[in-house]
Amino acid sequence: MENNVVLEKSIAFALRIIKLYRYLVEEKKEFVMSKEMMVAGTNIGKHVNEAVNAESKQVFITGFDVARRKSADTHYWLLLLHLGGFISEKEFKSIDTDRIEVTKLINSIRAKSRKNE
Repeated sequence: MENNVVLEKSIAFALRIIKLYRYLVEEKKEFVMSKEMMVAGTNIGKHVNEAVNAESKQVFITGFDVARRKSADTHYWLLLLHLGGFISEKEFKSIDTDRIEVTKLINSIRAKSRKNE
């Protein structure tokens, strides 16, 4: 993988999400919200990867638009898991801080790309 910070961070975040999913399924026996969280959280990186490898500027921007929406979805599921007592405040803040960091990079790239249209 080339040195692409947003792609690297979104992949690292996806790996954290997968580990959290395994924990929730194996230890907490929670299957529904954790699956939704895993799909949304890993899709952030999927769409960043699509954007990075886009063949047009419009596809590039759209990829980051979708990644941003998936980040919002991930936040929703993490919040439900926290409020439902499946993850602690500390766990929620830790993983959500990483989500916010990736989202800030996505938003910055989106804004610069739209400005240069």
